[in-house]
Amino acid sequence: MADDGPRDAWDDALAPMPPGPLHWLRRGPLEVALAPEAGGRLAQIRFAGVDWLLGPDEAPATIGWGCYPMVPWAGRVREGRFDFGGRAYRVPTNFGSHAIHGVGYSRAWRLDAPHPSQAILSLALPRDGYWPFGGVAQQSVTLTGNILHLMLSVQAEDLAMPAALGWHPWFRKPDGLEFHPEAMYPLDASGIATLPTVPPTPGPWDDCFVVRKEIVLERERQRLCLRADTDHWVVFDGAALATCVEPQTGPPDAFSLAPHILSPGQRLALTFELAWHPAEV
Repeated sequence: MADDGPRDAWDDALAPMPPGPLHWLRRGPLEVALAPEAGGRLAQIRFAGVDWLLGPDEAPATIGWGCYPMVPWAGRVREGRFDFGGRAYRVPTNFGSHAIHGVGYSRAWRLDAPHPSQAILSLALPRDGYWPFGGVAQQSVTLTGNILHLMLSVQAEDLAMPAALGWHPWFRKPDGLEFHPEAMYPLDASGIATLPTVPPTPGPWDDCFVVRKEIVLERERQRLCLRADTDHWVVFDGAALATCVEPQTGPPDAFSLAPHILSPGQRLALTFELAWHPAEV
């Protein structure tokens, strides 16, 4: 909606989100529980008997568990405001004074053509006060033994629109985190990413980094290697029970900092690969 439009109520990002019915995918030692009604998220990722994600019983807030898609934006939109096509827009805020993580993570997705080790989920984005442009989002989830392949996309319909994508996995606190960032986006007093980027600083972090090398988590003698076709990653390690490592197509507040514009019918996609190996002794 334009900046002078009505202010509808918005889902509270910290309100509880029940998982709803789960659909399990399995192949070899890898098991994934999908929760289509809970934002199309992965409710659990289990490898060789080890659970890797926080569940809703441990962190019930809508934004606090599982691994969910962020679409059509990732991270915060400052005060829910952005400019596009010469107009000012406002989406409802749901996390303090900001709008966080898009509209897909709290809506029910449709589970299409499920297979024992593969599934596709889809969501028609709204064209209302929550998101004025519409569009269609899709996820694919594929298990191949020790590798979980995820793909997330959004396609514009008849309107051009800004877009950014990401995943937000709440990994159970790892024994180790290996990553080698080249730069980071400094945060302002509101906790929002800004430009220009700066050299990385020591943690704890709730920051967006430029990373071009594999990121590795170790836990319970398993080594999880994370790769994506993006160089933007948010790392949040300030929680006692979890560490989040989030691939994104751009930084938080991307509509203002680094906008990616889709023409009518155009598609933006992001792939994310999680590969398990025995931990090095």
